[in-house]
Amino acid sequence: MASINLQGDTSGSISISAPSVAGSNTLTLPKTTQTLATENALGVRNLIINGDMRIDQRNGGASVTPASGAYTLDRWLNSNSTDGVFTIQQTTDVPTGSEFTNSIKATVTTADTSITGTQSASIFQLIEGYNVSHLMFGSASSSNVTLSFWVKSTVTGTFNACLTNSDNSRSNPQSFTISSSNTWEKKTITFTGDTTGTWVTNNGIGLGVYVFMALGPTYQGSAGWNGSSIFGVSGQANGIGTIGNVFALTGVQLEVGDTATPFEHRPYDMELARCQRYYELINDNNYSSYGVMAGGTSQNFAGYVDYKQIKRATPTITITGSFLIQGNSNQPGTTSMGTNGIGKRAVYISGTGTGSNVTNGFAYNLLDVNGYIKVDAEL
Repeated sequence: MASINLQGDTSGSISISAPSVAGSNTLTLPKTTQTLATENALGVRNLIINGDMRIDQRNGGASVTPASGAYTLDRWLNSNSTDGVFTIQQTTDVPTGSEFTNSIKATVTTADTSITGTQSASIFQLIEGYNVSHLMFGSASSSNVTLSFWVKSTVTGTFNACLTNSDNSRSNPQSFTISSSNTWEKKTITFTGDTTGTWVTNNGIGLGVYVFMALGPTYQGSAGWNGSSIFGVSGQANGIGTIGNVFALTGVQLEVGDTATPFEHRPYDMELARCQRYYELINDNNYSSYGVMAGGTSQNFAGYVDYKQIKRATPTITITGSFLIQGNSNQPGTTSMGTNGIGKRAVYISGTGTGSNVTNGFAYNLLDVNGYIKVDAEL
């Protein structure tokens, strides 16, 4: 067994040993001055959340026709200012033999054969400023980052990926080529760090990561950092020009450095928890308790419902469907229910029971029948 000894400036040393096997393996060191451990091994490398498209709290895999700017799969938005229409769906269409189980797929239902002016269509993710502050964008110490992803498109040709700051006053477009129709292809793009501009480092929008299906000529220009609204390199193909066209993504990873590393697979519960910082759908639908309510006068009740995760910001609460409150040997329904106070950890619910079964001073469990509490703190 051969070995290499690394000698420090004292008597200590590190030995790197090679196994006694046929063949050879390559250890590729980073091109930058960053350490191998920082770039490739330790911590959470992937700045994208739900890059493998496993989590879809809102739609549960159903096909939807989203409004432009709406969230679809968790943490993923779409934009569409064209005359075309497309559906978005979580699917099991993935690269053959890959480690992925899901992808996000856009399917064109109304075509726009001519993309003009500022028209565009994209799938994108907004990253919280706290999660990209270490990139030090806007300073001389800014880090290069590498975006890697798998893409499948009916249309071949030049497409664009782009990084932006919170108000789109800084943008860095880079093109990539899709060579084969309806074939999964892996792409890797390195972006230099931005040494100027204003970059949010709190719980606001720190970085936008866009992949364009279509992009009008007004937004096309040169690669690299721009101070104007340039989101793509000239020559963008039109991915929504024909009904039935498909554009799909999976395995999206954004990481520090000049080299793409293997996709970081985080445990499902960890990735779900990260998604729930921004959006949480509370819907057990099996008569589970959402929280303890206190009975009041005139059939009224009130109490707290805790979130599974502390939210990024004070959320918007939407309550729909049917609920019951159970206690005192009774199970009255609810005729109305709303919020009296919303926090980052819990929401204070109040409502009115049916019949005459709510007793002042008694405790009740709030149960769902087919009810939903949507907690939205998205960027």
